[in-house]
Amino acid sequence: MDQVPAVQQAPPGPLAGLLVADFSRVLAGPYCTMILGDLGADVIKVEGPGGDDTRHWMPPLRSGISTYYLSINRNKRSLQLNLRDAGDRAAAAELARRADILVENFKPGGLRQFGLDYDTVRATNPAVIYASITGFGAGGGAHLPGYDLIVEAMSGLMSLQGDADGQPYRAGVAVFDVISGLQTAIGVLAALDHRHRTGEGQHVETNLMATALAGMVNQTGAYASAGVVPHRMGNSHPSLFPYEPLPTADGDLVIAAGNDGQFRNLCAVLGAPELGTDERFAANSGRTTNRDQLRPLLIERLKERTAEEWFDDLIAAGVPCGPINSVAGGVAFAEQIGLDPVVLAGQGEAAVPGIRNPLTFSATAPRYDLPPPALDEHGAAIRAWLADPDAAPRRG
Repeated sequence: MDQVPAVQQAPPGPLAGLLVADFSRVLAGPYCTMILGDLGADVIKVEGPGGDDTRHWMPPLRSGISTYYLSINRNKRSLQLNLRDAGDRAAAAELARRADILVENFKPGGLRQFGLDYDTVRATNPAVIYASITGFGAGGGAHLPGYDLIVEAMSGLMSLQGDADGQPYRAGVAVFDVISGLQTAIGVLAALDHRHRTGEGQHVETNLMATALAGMVNQTGAYASAGVVPHRMGNSHPSLFPYEPLPTADGDLVIAAGNDGQFRNLCAVLGAPELGTDERFAANSGRTTNRDQLRPLLIERLKERTAEEWFDDLIAAGVPCGPINSVAGGVAFAEQIGLDPVVLAGQGEAAVPGIRNPLTFSATAPRYDLPPPALDEHGAAIRAWLADPDAAPRRG
């Protein structure tokens, strides 16, 4: 017996054969490991006595289970361990010894007391890819709690969200947790390629604060390169216009004219071609500077028809635009254009619907074999496997 009994899949995912020891909780880490699981890796989710915190984040619920938890934990097996128990700690160490990839998001140094820090794990598993996600890094910010909302506040993101004369707002989703999970997955894959070429594992680290500053791209870039401190502008863009919702006869339509040609096309469809050649508006810099003069001229035309009518005609003319949907409307639109956004993880009555992995491959499609596991659902089988002295670490 040299591996956890495999779930059959056809064809195997691009990461098939790799074992992931997931010591992460809540969102950033579990989102990363779900991506790895979708791509075919075998993910063992290690949970403490109370289980992952998100099991208790409710409502909303599906069959009594938190949908927050369900949304980020498919394609995993659950193993419940109390790291303060010597036997469970030994099982965790053995899992780390066998793993190709270990992902954790404890506070910096938090796993050292259990012998599961990078240096200790590397001593018995030198080829391991060990990924750590923290809130503010392992240096001067190591003591700070790593919650997305706090990072949104401290990074400056909240200062950019909301009406210009209103209060700051958080994002509608834990955006930096999600981006940190994505960045960690990228780092793991890069480290795997390095291992394929050299045989060497390594420690991959990221943190929410660094991810936030990188993820704000042009806004933080404006400050770094020009000393410009961005500010709240509601739905307006600091460098483009029109690039915001504008009212029509029955609701707002987002118009995103990203270049001068698209703006001229917009003006032609609106029946105001003269605006496209007006020296105040012909170039984007002029439109952005003179947005307060241009906006009412566009609105005057847009209010003559409904958002749906304008959408069809503007898209036909090559002008990027779209209505403001609810989440239900967004999923419905994705279905309408053939993106098949909802998938079932697992089979039969145990299957759980979720959102499709956005990646597509010509040969190795993402998998949806396992529904999010119940706490310790696979514990007995995994413990038996870890206790087998003949089982060896796998290398993908």
